[in-house]
Amino acid sequence: MKKENFYCDFLNSFRVNLEDPNNVLQNWDPTLVNPCTWHHVTCNYDNSVTRVDLGNAALSGQLVPQLGMLKNLQYLELFNNNISGPILSDLGNLTNLVSLDLYSNSFSGEIPDTLGNLLTLRFLCVFSSFP
Repeated sequence: MKKENFYCDFLNSFRVNLEDPNNVLQNWDPTLVNPCTWHHVTCNYDNSVTRVDLGNAALSGQLVPQLGMLKNLQYLELFNNNISGPILSDLGNLTNLVSLDLYSNSFSGEIPDTLGNLLTLRFLCVFSSFP
């Protein structure tokens, strides 16, 4: 199986855990060869997912551990949704992450210590994400 298929699997795991009332994820088709053609997903020259932009999308649901498998992810923009549950420690595996924007969601628990592993992180916003 090609690595792009793994990216589809990882992102599809996230998609199936979300309620999407505005159908912003309607073209996230897990049967495609790679997710680089999906709306709100950006890839690099090597077809590795580098950006997921789902801010202001009216999404609800929870994060999934598979997000931590997107090793080349640089930007994870999930601001202004209604995503709940914990901020998963698996996000600490995203060692190329530059921006993690979780502003204005409904997360619970604490910010995981593993985010300290993100040495390239320049922007972290979780303000107003906890009820």
